[in-house]
Amino acid sequence: MKKPVVSKEVLLPFILITSLFALWGFANAVTDPMVQAFKKVLELSNSQAAWVQMAFYGGYFCMALPAALFVRKYSYKVGVLIGLALYAGGALLFYPAAITEQFWFFCLGLYILTFGLAFLETTANPYILAMGDKSTATQRLNLAQAFNPLGLILGLVVAQQFVLKKLQSDNIADFSTLDAAKKVMIRTADLMVIRDPYVILGLVVMAVFVLIAVSKMPQAKDDGEMAPLSATFSSLFQNNNYRNGVISQILYVGAQIMCWTYIYQYAEAIGISSENAANYQFICFILFLIGRAIGTYMLRFMNAGKLLFQFSILAGVCVLTTVFVKGIVGLYALVGISFFMSLMFPTIYGIALEDLDEKESKIGAAGLVMAIVGGALMPKLQGMIIDLGGSGVNDTQIMGVSEVNFSFLLPLLCFLFIAYFGRSVAKQA
Repeated sequence: MKKPVVSKEVLLPFILITSLFALWGFANAVTDPMVQAFKKVLELSNSQAAWVQMAFYGGYFCMALPAALFVRKYSYKVGVLIGLALYAGGALLFYPAAITEQFWFFCLGLYILTFGLAFLETTANPYILAMGDKSTATQRLNLAQAFNPLGLILGLVVAQQFVLKKLQSDNIADFSTLDAAKKVMIRTADLMVIRDPYVILGLVVMAVFVLIAVSKMPQAKDDGEMAPLSATFSSLFQNNNYRNGVISQILYVGAQIMCWTYIYQYAEAIGISSENAANYQFICFILFLIGRAIGTYMLRFMNAGKLLFQFSILAGVCVLTTVFVKGIVGLYALVGISFFMSLMFPTIYGIALEDLDEKESKIGAAGLVMAIVGGALMPKLQGMIIDLGGSGVNDTQIMGVSEVNFSFLLPLLCFLFIAYFGRSVAKQA
């Protein structure tokens, strides 16, 4: 008899922790368009506006290991509550930031917000894995992660409909030419528009904090003596699945952000406006959600490594089409990559932690969350490739295609390594 993915005894805790996956998906999706919003409203350069993403990913990278060390000493529940408190605190900082109209204040809010996200991801992922039998752990994590794209979709809708469409500065041909008094009025109004979704988000997160605080949750503090950190790090480094899992996660997050960020530049190269390109990104998120649901179901019947290998190869085929088939077909292929990426994060995560005991998994989870820094590093490299011929996206030809097409060979390299990792795991079964 097959063991249930989620038992009745932990159903409520599972639902509460699963809601967190949607919450950090929302934060990711609603923040991406803010780079362009802040650039326009505060008249920033591209490099200055990029501090939005630096603050976002920097918070993940800096807090993941401290979060894991904290959870190692205390319980998963305490880690979740601290994550939610930091998340809400960072979001609510947008209120005083909008009053002062200081860009660094907004960045500080995002930095603290992602301290909270680092706590949540470091805690929630292994927590879900621990809520049941090991044989269904990866499937259970995929089920929880299926709610992440719901947050992504909602975040994108909020950013488009309630922020970007309402920005007065974005509807003026040349905002910089306005007189000082008019600029001040528009800037103040626009910063309030940017502020509101974050403040509402902070209040929602506080409500979730209260729900989890008053609920009985499994997994108490570890009993017994903790192994020295040096021994834990050594054990993790010698574990092939974990080590290759961390590398795969860095490459996966990098590939995901590249495919979602540079869809606008790819669309521009074939004459599609940014407004219409946003619709294609929305379809990406829908396919991501569908793919994760289908992938979670398929894990009931297939080895996780084998399925990861197959999805990675198919993602690679889509990338090759994106690179070498010009026009709308190439854009369709770029959108299609999201379906095959959907399975990767939770599956890599589950495989990497599968053979670790609970104490090791708390530290191991930190490495996998720190791997999110791939989303800051690799898109920068792709941007440098796109800039080879100049500031445009179609300035020069490389291997017979424009530089923006050629740049998508970077995600291909990522998917090839992930396919290798999946195949190596499948062979162990």
